[in-house]
Amino acid sequence: MTAPGDRRPVVVGVGPDPGLRMALAWAADEAARRGLPLRVVHAEGVPTRGYRGRAVPPSWEEWNEALHQAGERVVEEAAGFAADRQPKLVVDALLSEGDPVWVLREQSREAAAVVLGSRHLSRAQEVFGSASVALPVVARAHCPVVVVPEPEHVTQEPAYVVVGVDGSERSAAAVDLAFEEAALRGAEVRALYVWEPGHVRIFDEYGDQQECRRVLSETVAGRQARYPEVALRHELVVGHPVEVLAQASAHALALVVGTRGRGGFAGMLLGSVSQGVLHHAHCPVIAVPPPRP
Repeated sequence: MTAPGDRRPVVVGVGPDPGLRMALAWAADEAARRGLPLRVVHAEGVPTRGYRGRAVPPSWEEWNEALHQAGERVVEEAAGFAADRQPKLVVDALLSEGDPVWVLREQSREAAAVVLGSRHLSRAQEVFGSASVALPVVARAHCPVVVVPEPEHVTQEPAYVVVGVDGSERSAAAVDLAFEEAALRGAEVRALYVWEPGHVRIFDEYGDQQECRRVLSETVAGRQARYPEVALRHELVVGHPVEVLAQASAHALALVVGTRGRGGFAGMLLGSVSQGVLHHAHCPVIAVPPPRP
């Protein structure tokens, strides 16, 4: 996510609902762990659920000014929450006009990560609805995007980070980030290669699984040498990638996936597995884009 001396901020998108603070808390803690600044971003747009009950003036000028003032309160309250949670954290706030997806995508160009919240990732209307920004931001961001569910989930000891592996360049980047996150948190890594039966002829299954195990072992080998303090569990699991990864995420600190890969992670700009885990995962999902050229 970051290199030594890198001061790119962790960017967190915030909305008008003061009850939704898990993403903001996650972002503040992550920035503090990495010694990075935090940027709180709110994009002005049409009133959302959080503005219901507030008086909306009849004229365009008055309406625009009211919306701007409401946005200022959003970023001020969010910045105050982050500063109270992490007193040594450098926090700045940005109130921007425009579509939230466009604003956050532009912010991602110079960010270490973009963090977003979701009321409940298992409810399709929240993740896939027209009001959601999670999927389009994940698909177009230039840096890792973290989608944090509400409410907080229950983690398990020893703490662990789950990462999906398929041998592609994108999943290799996800493995790098998973080890980095685990090292920062004193956690272990559980690397999973999910093999779906029925994609090859029966008499090829043994050889295919052996090849998957070889790819998995080679992918994690270099990272384990780089992070000797991080305990590693890796295994080949038979099943559907989304179901397996979602189940593995139940008590994880985070689930890390590449935004596009091959094999189990094949898809378009945002693959079917990436979309699926955003829909079903129980923990924060960290979606890692292809490495920058």
